[in-house]
Amino acid sequence: MKILVRGAILAAGLASGGLAQAVDPLVVATKEVEARHLFVARTTGSQQKPQAIGSYARGCLAGGVELAENGPTWQAMRLSRNRNWGHPVLIDFVKTLSQTAAKQEGWAGLYVGDMSQPRGGPMLTGHRSHQIGLDVDIWMLPPKRLNLTRSERENLSSISTRRMQGAFVNENWTRGHHNVLKAAAKDPRVARIFVFPGAKVQMCKDAKGNRAWLRKIRPWHGHHYHFHVRLKCPWGARSCTNQKNPPRGDGCADAQKWVDDILTPPEPKSTGTPQPVSKHPRHFVLTDLPQQCTAVLNSR
Repeated sequence: MKILVRGAILAAGLASGGLAQAVDPLVVATKEVEARHLFVARTTGSQQKPQAIGSYARGCLAGGVELAENGPTWQAMRLSRNRNWGHPVLIDFVKTLSQTAAKQEGWAGLYVGDMSQPRGGPMLTGHRSHQIGLDVDIWMLPPKRLNLTRSERENLSSISTRRMQGAFVNENWTRGHHNVLKAAAKDPRVARIFVFPGAKVQMCKDAKGNRAWLRKIRPWHGHHYHFHVRLKCPWGARSCTNQKNPPRGDGCADAQKWVDDILTPPEPKSTGTPQPVSKHPRHFVLTDLPQQCTAVLNSR
C-alpha cells in the first residue's frame, strides 16, 4: 500500500538507522516507512480544527498549538526537540498549573519538558505516548528564574527527587512538589499523573483531609526528574480514545507494593510460554495509526 504524504518529509529507513535527506514537496510513503520520520519532519501544526486523534500511544494531533517558549510563569525546555506543542486544552492546563506554582508555592513557575510534536504522532526517540497532544512532562526542578537562554535550556538538567531506586524521596523533594502535583491532580481535565513509587507513598503519608485526588497519582518507572501529566480526551472528541480510569480508592496500597518490590524484588515468574512482544511506536508505519493521521500529515 502506498500513501501520498505532502510536505518536507524525511525518507526513512537507512540500514544504519539514520535518516535520508528531506524530500520536497512530495514523497510516496510506503508501508516500510516508519511514521516517526514523517511526523518529526512536520515542523508546524496543521491548519485544521484542533483534534486529538487515536490513543495516547497510537495517534496524532490535528490543529496543534505551540506553547510559547517563554511565559510569565513558565519556560519550555529543550527547544531543539520541537516538542512544545499540544491540544489547546493542554496549553491552557500548563499555563494554569504554572500560575498555581508561582502563586501558591513561591516558585518562579514551571520548567516544561516534552509535550507533543507539532502534529503529534510517534517520536524519533523516547516516549511511547505523547502522541495526541494531551501529555506533558513537568520538571522537578523549581525554577529560580525564567530568562534562560536557548543554550541554557539545552544544557540545564532537572533534579532527581528519589533515592534507593525510587523507593523513597530524597532531600530534593519538598512540600512544594507535593502541592503542585496535588493541584494538577485536582484539575478535572487530568486523567492521571505518573511519578516514581516513593513519591506516591510519601504523598500518601503527607495527605490530609479529602484524599480522593490521590487516585490520579500513579506509580511508574522513572519519573523522578519530572512528573508526567495526562489529560482526558476533550469533551466531544469522538476520535480520541481515553485510557481506562484508575482503580477505585486512593491507590496508596498499590504504591506501597511497588516500593516493597523495589526493596525486595520478587522472584521472576515463568509463564511457560513466550509472551508476544508488542510493536514499539517508534516502529509504527502510517497504516498503524488512525486513518485521519494521513490527512493530518497532508494538511497545510
